[in-house]
Order: sequence, then structure tokens, then C-alpha cells
Amino acid sequence: MPAHRDLDFRGGVAVITGAASGIGAALALQLATRGCHLALVDVNDAGLQVTAAQAGARGITVSRHVLDLAQPESAAELLAAVNAAHGRVRVLVNNAGVALGGNFEQVAAADFDWLMSINFGAVVRLSRAFLPLLTAEPAAQLVNVSSIFGIIAPPGQTAYCAAKFAVRGFSESLRHELETAGSTVGVTLVHPGGVRTAIAENSRAPQDASQADLAQAKAAWRRMLVLPAEDAAARIVRGIERREPRVLVGKDAVRAAWVQRLFPVGYWKLVARDIARRMAKTN
Repeated sequence: MPAHRDLDFRGGVAVITGAASGIGAALALQLATRGCHLALVDVNDAGLQVTAAQAGARGITVSRHVLDLAQPESAAELLAAVNAAHGRVRVLVNNAGVALGGNFEQVAAADFDWLMSINFGAVVRLSRAFLPLLTAEPAAQLVNVSSIFGIIAPPGQTAYCAAKFAVRGFSESLRHELETAGSTVGVTLVHPGGVRTAIAENSRAPQDASQADLAQAKAAWRRMLVLPAEDAAARIVRGIERREPRVLVGKDAVRAAWVQRLFPVGYWKLVARDIARRMAKTN
């Protein structure tokens, strides 16, 4: 792909999935402040209304789309709705995601497939659906949110890691295809670390998991989710604007990525030790 100037958000349209809360909502507000019109997507209508009202107060056009992205037909439905409301798209942010706790043997196949359909399948379906609109822009950016768990793979996260590693591989390969073709569409792959959102609290759990174990696991992960969503969104917006191919969000993500790079097989022992130290400081 030829060298590009920074992406201009003003007057463009951004589609953001998972926009009812967390990183998605924070991204919506920061892009709205930069003059970018928005198509906001989430299954949570109440949260989506709040985000849309706050973004709209910044003087831009906002459309709301309440959809379950686990459903394959949602991509075509969203494309038609966004086309009718805006007619163009400059940025697509595939941010929506869910979590699923438990060891692999505990996780039901249906739950595993449910997570994959949202965290990975929706990324592929929406990328395919919206690429023609992105390509029609003088410059555009496809933004896929993976995770630090798309670089390292902790125990008890087989489904989540499978999806986030898949997002990483898909995004890198697609970026290389677009660069080879000389496309004006760039791809930004985002790896957030511990961002303070409700994803751990809202995670689905195996039916036979003990409530005490679940409460302990959620409390442990909550202590790791320390970076405010607004700070994470600010870093992501800078990365989109600069058309960066990879964005690591948070010092923990940067640290874990380096450890994995230096110790590609034995990294988890080092990362787990670091996590234990940090959790001990918060107790």
C-alpha cells in the first residue's frame, strides 16, 4: 500500500460495533468530538441510546443499529441500514466481543461456537460486507480489535484466545493482501491489555462451574482491568488516525508482547508470575 497521510475523521462515517459501553462507547465519543459521523451497533439498546445521545450532542449525525452479531444475517442487515442512513463509510471498528470462562473440558461446544461467532465470525462477515464502501473512500481504515490474548494464551481462555488469535491472523493476512493490491484501505489491528470494562463481569460461564470459583475468578480479573476505557480509546484513535498496522493498548499489553517475543514457548510462567505480583499489590 502506498504511503498515506493521517486519516481525516472530519465529515467521514465510522461504524463501531460494541458501542453501548466500554471501549466502543469511548471511541464513539472521541470520534464524534473529531467531527466523525457514527453508525453505532450493539445488542444492548439501552446502552446504545445513551452513547448515541452523548455523541449526537457533539453536533454529528448518529444512527443506532440494535443487532445480535452472532447471527450471520446481521452483516447484510447492518450494511443495508448504514447505507440507507449514511451512504458511505470511512472507518469500520470491529470492537464487539464477549467472554467465556472455564477450562476447555468444562466449556460446552455450543458456548464455544457462540463466542467464536461474535468475536471472530462477525469480524469476518462485517469486513467482507463493508470493504466495498471502505474502498470507495479516498482513504479508509478497517480496525479489528483483538486482545493481548491474541498474543499470549493464558489457561482457562481457550475459546477467547482461539477467537482473538484468529482475528490477528485474519487481519494481518488481509492487510498484506490490500497492501499488495495497492488499496487505499488500511488495516489496524488492536491488542488491548487490561481495560476497565464490564466484559469479565458479563462473561458466560460453564453450567457446572461453582459459584465460588466464578466469583473468585471474576474478582481476580477485575483487579487486572485497570486502564480507563477513555484512555484506551484515545490510544486507539491515535493509531487509526496514523494508520498504524498494530496498536498495543496499555503498558501490560506492551510488556506481555515483549515477553512472548523473547520467550515464545515459556512466556506464560513469566507472565503468570508478573500477574501474581501485580494482583498482590492490589489486595
